[in-house]
Amino acid sequence: MEKTEYRAVIKFFVLEGLSATEIHTKMVKVLKESAPSFPTVHRWVLDFKRGRTSVEDEPRSGRPKSATTPEIIEQVYDIVCKDPSLTKREIADTIGISDERVLHILHEELHMKKLLGKLVPHSLTIQQKLNRKQISHRNLERFKQNKTDFVRRFITMDETWIYHHDPKLKQERLQWIEAGSSAPKQVKSERSAKKVMASVFWDAKGVLLIDYLEKGKTINSEYYCNLLDQLDKKIGEKRPGLQKKTIIFHQDNARVHTSFLTMVKLNELKYELLEHPPYSPDLAPSDYYLFRNLKQFLRGKRFSSNEEAIAAVEQYFAELPENHYRDGIKLLEDHWNKCVQVEGDYIE
Repeated sequence: MEKTEYRAVIKFFVLEGLSATEIHTKMVKVLKESAPSFPTVHRWVLDFKRGRTSVEDEPRSGRPKSATTPEIIEQVYDIVCKDPSLTKREIADTIGISDERVLHILHEELHMKKLLGKLVPHSLTIQQKLNRKQISHRNLERFKQNKTDFVRRFITMDETWIYHHDPKLKQERLQWIEAGSSAPKQVKSERSAKKVMASVFWDAKGVLLIDYLEKGKTINSEYYCNLLDQLDKKIGEKRPGLQKKTIIFHQDNARVHTSFLTMVKLNELKYELLEHPPYSPDLAPSDYYLFRNLKQFLRGKRFSSNEEAIAAVEQYFAELPENHYRDGIKLLEDHWNKCVQVEGDYIE
């Protein structure tokens, strides 16, 4: 479909009174991967509501890269979709624009904020809230069928960045001092550019598999399917009692997690895929529990290489008691309950 054609479709739906989210959902349903991205739909909805009538491109006047162009908004959106845990500086460095411009695009154009270290919409739409509520309710019903069996068969995963240095938060740097004494001066510290991506698969007994992405490589569908094969072998080695059980597998909605190849692989492994609503780190044990505690442990430490950082992560997980992992999984029931109670809104 040509650009002018999909713009005409957007214009028609705007006249029908549909929101940008509703229009984008309809277009994705019909056009699949050929559908325009949400930022594009959102921008044209705003233009038509402001009185624009033409669907043709307007003449351009060589704007500088610091301007908020549709192309740059698209770039930011694509980067965030691939890795919602990136900082504004990392996004800015990738595209070649200022931190301030990235913040403007995230907040004013894409209406996003940080929740549990991941970029999510500032405010959820009615449909997104309803989706979160319904999925939480269904997962609760699934959990209540046999809580013990559910926890035993449940495996979850997510990715996180491990930095060579991640400074302590302001509140973590506070110190007790005597009344009348001056607070000690603290050197300003910034997060290091050097980092390694860790994909962590874990259950109520501990970590089953951690993959550290080699420099220069990216996680695509083929790479992720290979990780799932490795996970299945680890289950046989570390949880032999689960070999004849159906694994209840949980992951977020990152593109590689929901691709056709990944769905085929999960079906081949005979895993039961538990539903997870988009933009919901507050319903993901890795985000609200495992990684939150890991990052607290790592903050303030400095590593001279990926090997040092990896060794620290491995030691941290190895020394955690089994009940630490079990408690994180069991918290899901509470999070699902709260999500239902607040009608699908964020619970943290």
